[in-house]
Order: sequence, then structure tokens, then C-alpha cells
Amino acid sequence: MTSLKVWIPLAIFLLFCGVAAYQLTQPKDEFVESTMVGKPVPDFELRPALAELPGVSIADLKDGKPKLLNIWASWCVPCIAEAPHLDVLKRQGVEIVGVAIRDRPEDVARFLNQYGNPYTKIGADDLSEIQLSIGSSGVPETFVVDGNGIIRHQHLGDVRAEHVPVLLQKLAEAGAGA
Repeated sequence: MTSLKVWIPLAIFLLFCGVAAYQLTQPKDEFVESTMVGKPVPDFELRPALAELPGVSIADLKDGKPKLLNIWASWCVPCIAEAPHLDVLKRQGVEIVGVAIRDRPEDVARFLNQYGNPYTKIGADDLSEIQLSIGSSGVPETFVVDGNGIIRHQHLGDVRAEHVPVLLQKLAEAGAGA
């Protein structure tokens, strides 16, 4: 009876180790399929995150022109890393609409003064309601939205130099389909 008390837990532990080892040998799939691509951005209206810029509403995304919708926050370290790349997109004529998540106006202003402002409008999403309703799981996250308010592409994480051409292509495709 004592030997069973030793062998059963050992067998369970070895089974667990075997399953864990098997999972570690499997290829990693880094692509996350978005459930919102191809669907309209839900109706919303956000107050301005800063007094100097207008807030954001669904009407801004349904004006006939494709644009980027960037979900970000001043307290987000990867948002600092993506700031120069968003500026590159802005200089190439891309309209970028921002949604600041759980942020204070003074922190938003400090971030933009320090890292640049690629946004034409910034809405304040104090409770992450818009963020969650469009399927964003974190910050930063960027959506390509066509001129009819339909999400055409979702980019998870910070925008880096290698992502700029991809976003430009997705924006061109969104403009051609509008």
C-alpha cells in the first residue's frame, strides 16, 4: 500500500512533465486572429483627451477616408517605442486617430511633448470601454479602418519600422475598397 502512495504521485508528475515537454517542442503560432476584422467599429463618442485636440467619435471613422485608429496610453512603455514610427506614418500622409486609455490630460500632454504627436484627434477612454468593444486586448494596438468605419486590419503591439510598409499597404487596400 505504501508503494502505491509513492508511485501514483510520481506517475502523475511524470505525465505532467511529458505533456509540458511535448508542448515545448511544438511550433509557436504568433498570429492572433482578430474577430473584429471585417466588422464595423461600434458606435462611440469620446471626449477630448486634451483641450487642444478634438475628441473622437464613430463619425470620424466614417468620413470616406481610411485611417489608423491607435489605442495607446502615456504609461505604456511600448507606446514610447512606437512613437517615431507613427510619426513616419504621419509624415507620409496617414491620418492617425488616437484613443488614450485610462489616462490623465496632463500625462497625455507630457507624453506628446516628449515623444511627438502623430494624432489629428485623441479621445479619452477612461474605462477602456471602446478599447474592449473593438477587440483590443492591450496597448498599444493599431487598427486600419476604412472610410466606412469597417476594421480592415488589426496590428497587435507596438508599430515598428518593419510594420510601416505593411500598414501603408493595408491602408491603400482599405482605400481601394471604400
